[in-house]
Amino acid sequence: MCKLFIEADPALWDSTTRSLRIERMVTSVRLENFFWAILEEIAARDGMNLVQLITRLHGESIEAGHDLGNFASFLRVCCGRYQALQLSGDIPGDLETPIATLDSASILDKERNRAAAARPAHGSELTVVRSAAG
Repeated sequence: MCKLFIEADPALWDSTTRSLRIERMVTSVRLENFFWAILEEIAARDGMNLVQLITRLHGESIEAGHDLGNFASFLRVCCGRYQALQLSGDIPGDLETPIATLDSASILDKERNRAAAARPAHGSELTVVRSAAG
């Protein structure tokens, strides 16, 4: 099993720092090349470049009231969700379908229903311990 991960191209987990201007502020974001490639794919689907996508994600997250103290982690989760939603069929695998044209409310409802159905029965819950550091 581990061979699938261990023998992958090491360039995937090499990190790259990119300087971006988000809302008139220059900031640096450091991500593994694997995640940069996914973000570029997401941006291309909707006719944006990488900076436009990241600026939009940042702005809409702030508008929604999210604390983006760890923006790089937020971007990694966006990449994971994108791939998970592709696997579930909620985001079409063809890259010609813009994400902006999808019914996000319906997709989120289906996702919540899947999560509710996957929860363990009462009395068999797992306990998750979170550290104060995150």
